[in-house]
Amino acid sequence: MPASPLQPFGEEIWIADGPVADVAGFHYPTRMAVIRLAGGGLFVWSPVALTDDLKAAVEALGPVRWIVAPNSLHDLHLAAWRAAYPDAAMPAPPGLRKRRPDIAFDGDLGDAPVPDWSGEIDHVLVRGNLITTEVVLFHRQSRTAIFTDLIQHFSPTWFAGWRAIIARLDLMTEPQPEVPRKFRNAFVNQRAAREAVRRILAWPAEAVLMAHAPPVEAQGQAFIRRTFRWLGV
Repeated sequence: MPASPLQPFGEEIWIADGPVADVAGFHYPTRMAVIRLAGGGLFVWSPVALTDDLKAAVEALGPVRWIVAPNSLHDLHLAAWRAAYPDAAMPAPPGLRKRRPDIAFDGDLGDAPVPDWSGEIDHVLVRGNLITTEVVLFHRQSRTAIFTDLIQHFSPTWFAGWRAIIARLDLMTEPQPEVPRKFRNAFVNQRAAREAVRRILAWPAEAVLMAHAPPVEAQGQAFIRRTFRWLGV
């Protein structure tokens, strides 16, 4: 029997790796997470390509109730998930409604807690960045913080040619995961960013999931603090 595309990561949370995405010639691995809420419904974060195997694995866990894009850049597969699960709520993170007018979103994801899942999943919008406003999540039961593009890490051999040089200058291939230099420079409101990161650091995170870096499974809070040390938090 083939392995399930969904792999357990902690209590009531699973991850799945999707196909590599091509963004301006840069190849990015993709990762999604599925959280099963107390009522049995599923919260899907940053969905990857919806294959038949993945769809079956997801539905074996429960009904899809929420589909959440974490920023305005992670939209490649939203339309397919919207079509497959029309009854699931899909809120728009800042900037995505304007970028994808073809998708029918269910409201906008802001700073206010979302009653359906705020008792189990906390979220913070990291504002002040010209590239995107990222929604960072914390799953309380598994003590997992979930980042998308703000923290990245690639092997030095992942990119080739001039793209490898750009990736190195952008801190994407450092020995440890880092906030890419382009994101650091795009924080035109560092006060807002520091406020958001301080709220994130208040979470008792043990694990950290990222879309473009290997997961961290221990001492997550210390990892986040080190990664954002340049911000002065």
